[in-house]
Amino acid sequence: MTPPFTIDPDNKKPRYLQLVDAITDAIRRGKLRKGQRLYSINELSEEFLLSRDTVEKAYRILRKDGIIDSVKGKGFYIRQIDFEVPFKVLLLFNKISNYKKQVYQAFIETLDKKAIVDLKIHHFNTQVFKTLVENHLGEYNYFVVMPHFYDSPAEALRIIRCIPPDQLLILDKKIPELKSQCAMVYQDFENDIINALEQGLDLLQKYKKLVLVKPKFVPYPPEIEKGFRHFCMQNQFKFSIIPEIDSHSQIERGEAYIVIEETDLVNIIKICRSQNLKIGKDVGIVSYNETPLKEILLEGITVISTDHATMGETAAKLILGNSKESIKNPFSLIRRKSL
Repeated sequence: MTPPFTIDPDNKKPRYLQLVDAITDAIRRGKLRKGQRLYSINELSEEFLLSRDTVEKAYRILRKDGIIDSVKGKGFYIRQIDFEVPFKVLLLFNKISNYKKQVYQAFIETLDKKAIVDLKIHHFNTQVFKTLVENHLGEYNYFVVMPHFYDSPAEALRIIRCIPPDQLLILDKKIPELKSQCAMVYQDFENDIINALEQGLDLLQKYKKLVLVKPKFVPYPPEIEKGFRHFCMQNQFKFSIIPEIDSHSQIERGEAYIVIEETDLVNIIKICRSQNLKIGKDVGIVSYNETPLKEILLEGITVISTDHATMGETAAKLILGNSKESIKNPFSLIRRKSL
């Protein structure tokens, strides 16, 4: 009989504690049920090449916590499945931003006291990501990964596949190449921008040209540009794609700008003011990602945005329910006076 859990021989955590964590996690995931006979000390010793003392030490802890019990002459059994031992989650974000903070806060609040959450940043760097994963395999019940990698995507995919599927949750960006079944909460970057701009088509038609400001040196999914091109060609808009807006940029009357970075948003507002261009009439602005400030700035900046709080909440609920669902996060246009 093969146990429905494992321990990592390379993990520096004491083996008896690894065994305690593995058994409680298997119970939490429904792989071990109340009243089910647990493995004997000899069975676990042979399966994982452990000393009897190591297994006995783990079982003593589980008995003390009331999770398992023993019947003389028959062995060990699962006594309870409703216990308050928090599970451990490692969040691996690509960067910290106001939007990521919204995801993080909703994630933490939804999990409440049921989990201990650690946050690490990989900065889009595959080697940093590799180190974070390899150093922490076996230490966490779940790895929540934002897989935004542009330097070595094939290597990043290989590293992600090292994480057991039942411990993996992909967040923000879908990975079609990942065939193993794992939980996902994602944006569909290409179709999201198409659908959101379609919602504002009546407003965009006031303008003769659309301009996407997609930063050259800050990584963003290439699907955004692809979706923008598709929308413009489908609706017969003249368009261009530029890397930034600075103090020397030419802002033309009759153009609408889709802006990703907030520095570009600030610069375009400054230029429009200096040239007496009325935003929402002479020049249109659509900004990526909702914030409270955009709701009141210039009586409201039109926004296309995913719901960051919903993303964090949904991810937490998948973990709490031990679900392997793949869920597209809501994305919409919020119409305001800047368009």
